[in-house]
Amino acid sequence: MKNLKLAWRNIWRNKRRTIITVMSVFFAVVLSVLMGSMQEGIYGSMIDNVVKTYTGHIQIQHVDYNDNQSINNVFEQRSGLLEEIESIDGVEVAVPRLKSFSLISNGNKTKGGALIGINPAKEEQLTELSQWVVKGDFLTQDDQGVLITKNIANHLEIGLGDTIILMSQGYHGTNAAGLYPVRGILAFPTQEMNNMGVYLHIDAAREFFYANNKLTEIALLVNDYENVPSVKEALIQKFDDQYNYLTWQELSPELVNFINSDKASAVIMLGILYLVIGFGILGTVLMMMAERRREMGVMVAVGMQKRRLSTIIWMETMLIAFIGVVAGFLFSWPLITYLSANPIPITGEYGAAYEQFGLEPVLFFKVVPQVFINQVLTVLAVTLVISLYPYYYIGRLKTIDAIRGN
Repeated sequence: MKNLKLAWRNIWRNKRRTIITVMSVFFAVVLSVLMGSMQEGIYGSMIDNVVKTYTGHIQIQHVDYNDNQSINNVFEQRSGLLEEIESIDGVEVAVPRLKSFSLISNGNKTKGGALIGINPAKEEQLTELSQWVVKGDFLTQDDQGVLITKNIANHLEIGLGDTIILMSQGYHGTNAAGLYPVRGILAFPTQEMNNMGVYLHIDAAREFFYANNKLTEIALLVNDYENVPSVKEALIQKFDDQYNYLTWQELSPELVNFINSDKASAVIMLGILYLVIGFGILGTVLMMMAERRREMGVMVAVGMQKRRLSTIIWMETMLIAFIGVVAGFLFSWPLITYLSANPIPITGEYGAAYEQFGLEPVLFFKVVPQVFINQVLTVLAVTLVISLYPYYYIGRLKTIDAIRGN
């Protein structure tokens, strides 16, 4: 405790040097937390864009459907199935779908695409599909019309109220064909989605495919993508191997690869940041040791052990680091909390570039405790390594030369 008291008094003998060092540690914590929280926020936004555009956080499928996406690999929507799934902790909504390939025709023009049968009310809770209807109206209950994506509609040269012909293979090899009026036209933020095909009511899709009460998938919306593994485990425990359970990572491997590569580049950026901060703190420690060389020589000459002197200087460095880390944490937590509730919009050319890639032009932040913990511990670790230098310096200190100022 005596050493600690001495160290505390020493760091305030030169307030300017102490404040400069504290501020370098403070900004290291704040900048690294901002970077980490922004990463998590942007990843979360990208995942939400994929999840809420179509896939869901988890999809329940027939055990053979993922390998062979045939209308024959469907399963029964038994009574109470959706309610059982929604009763699992973390599941917000279970969305039933019946999907297969279809030819979409108008006059002498034909285009292939997906035919997706949906429950309009359930689908709206997951994908908010109605927001992408740029012409016409969203599907109603018992609707016999279709929603068609923009690029398909342009290719077929059709508009609202026109009738399209759908042709496909039905359940167990039956021929599926029908005439359907266009209720609305969908314009998604990506070209891939705009080439998708048509949406119709799930009852109409079942009638079209002769697949009474069948489903190809149930898409789940989970309250947080970090809870997906626990929800999947709960599904396996409840339904065993009746179905196949695919997470958003398995359904969108290209997004996972992008996030992993971006995390790798972020590690390099954080490494550079820590390197700069580390050299800044090291420079302050070197300056402190040089300024106090004569003082340390006198203290050793009057009987203080070099080990104790080294320990006191080590404590000084760690106290300065601790003050900077605590100040950085106390500042960054409310800042990130505010930014997570009020994302920063991106305007101009950068905003347009984001939209071209189907991303919302906004910088999102997310409050993730692990981000704060990791950055605080890393900065402390960097400081801890640097603070070992006084042991080396004082161990080689020559008392007479130090007192003479040599």
